[in-house]
Amino acid sequence: MTVDQKRPLPLAGVRVIEFCQTIMGPTAGLILADLGADVIKLEPAPDGDKTRRLNGFAAGFFGAFNRNKRSLALNLKTDEGRALAHRLVESADAVIENYAPGTMEKLGCGYDELSKINPRLIYCSLKGFLSGPYEDRPALDEVVQYMAGLAYMTGPPGRPLRAGSSVIDSMGGMFAVIGIQSALRDRESTGKGQFVKSALFESTGFLMMQHMVGEAVTGVESPPMPDRRGAWAVYETFETADNERIFIGLTSDNHWRRFCEQFDRQDLLEDPTLKTNEDRVLARDRTLPIVADIVKRYTIADMSRIAEDIEIPFSPVAKPKDLYDDPQLNANGRMLTVNLNDDVTSKVPRLPVEIGDHDFGLRLQPPKVGEHSREILTDIGLSDDEITELAKQSVVVASS
Repeated sequence: MTVDQKRPLPLAGVRVIEFCQTIMGPTAGLILADLGADVIKLEPAPDGDKTRRLNGFAAGFFGAFNRNKRSLALNLKTDEGRALAHRLVESADAVIENYAPGTMEKLGCGYDELSKINPRLIYCSLKGFLSGPYEDRPALDEVVQYMAGLAYMTGPPGRPLRAGSSVIDSMGGMFAVIGIQSALRDRESTGKGQFVKSALFESTGFLMMQHMVGEAVTGVESPPMPDRRGAWAVYETFETADNERIFIGLTSDNHWRRFCEQFDRQDLLEDPTLKTNEDRVLARDRTLPIVADIVKRYTIADMSRIAEDIEIPFSPVAKPKDLYDDPQLNANGRMLTVNLNDDVTSKVPRLPVEIGDHDFGLRLQPPKVGEHSREILTDIGLSDDEITELAKQSVVVASS
């Protein structure tokens, strides 16, 4: 189901040309598209974005990150294909690309060339690294998680482990959008476009800042998160009576008081060695078994209800499949039904932001390869016969 917009979305009127694949670049394009930009996904002809054909962990990537975009399939290795891309850039506000370093230059679509065609163009490269000694290296989400210490902090001691989602690809895409929007705002006063860059490694470094400053303040090296010295007395998962697990965080004195009162443990409230959170942190060897014994008496459903009633932070340990029916994610139509391929549809979360009464819903399903080539090329002045001839020459993929 597509949305009927009451009024223009915040980025309506902004045209973005996306030369991207996999997650990092398409995430930036997805955010811009959901916010209302006309995002034209320029895919390689004849097969399109290689992400369409990935399996295993990457199955579904294309459908997840390419809604609300139009697809133009071009062979940029031909003079005719490059000429069409250049013509399209004349009317663009921004270009985003996340190919390997040097690829766009080889295709005749680097910043130097495109900025001459359109001096107002915002050109955003999403790479492994910002400028510096590593800038020409290829990189992946998992590579930089190991490089910047995130894998070390995630796994138990001696077993570094990547995060359970492509968090750095997504974060790099978000920083790209911040850079693009800032450059668009800058253009209002200068009249000129500029080069913007977002990167995986530096995004991971930004995440690691909390551990870096922690070491600076304490003088103690940060251990991996599973082995960390906690800042709160109760901040753990506990087993329930039905062999499920629930996370409970008692991070304030009021949390501790309400928990003890709920389970009639006045003795804990009166214990002078457990008065403050700092006291309880020092007594974790004594308090955690008590909390574990209490929680073990209740089912996951009952413990969740109790925790909500007494207003303490809690969560069952969910799996991805649990999100399909999560009442919060589904509230107010916040889940979108997206076509992943000809046979599969899926609920997916929409953009996680609320701005006034704007509806950041589904305007376009993830496109087929070249689904919008004909309408896009018509928009820049080509005749129907010219487009048909280019399709015969395999310069474009265009439906009849």
